[in-house]
Amino acid sequence: MASPSPVEQSVKKIIAGHPNAGRDTLIPVLQEIQEEFGFLSREAVVAVGKELNLPVSKIYGVATFYNQFRFTPQGKNHIQICRGTACHVKGSLAVLEALKRELKIEAGETTKDGLFSLEVVACIGACGLAPVMNVGKNVHANLTTQVIPGILKQYEKQSK
Repeated sequence: MASPSPVEQSVKKIIAGHPNAGRDTLIPVLQEIQEEFGFLSREAVVAVGKELNLPVSKIYGVATFYNQFRFTPQGKNHIQICRGTACHVKGSLAVLEALKRELKIEAGETTKDGLFSLEVVACIGACGLAPVMNVGKNVHANLTTQVIPGILKQYEKQSK
């Protein structure tokens, strides 16, 4: 019998932190796994199923219901573009389209080089600065399609 992988060991440790872990602790367990690894890998989901005696399909069903869970790793520079009402009115759709065009990815994807990932969010909470996007912890405000290439180049340089 093969020894547990590092992912399986981490999953066991996380679940051990939840006494009497079961179906009712699934969401906090998945949140902790995602916090540790940055996303929910297939291996981690299978390990959770084994540890909690739950079908993998049930775990995926729960995880895909909530948009907080990711199944692919985020890029080094995770972009969140706001599509809330104020940002929408001020042109965030055009900014999103510029990001997709420049990065050659869709929302929810990561660039092949792993430098950028793109996420659409309902609201960032900076409505007075619309349209807005976060790149990691940095806020970029009053965006236009024209500034997107320069902002992305800035992060490319910092990442090299």
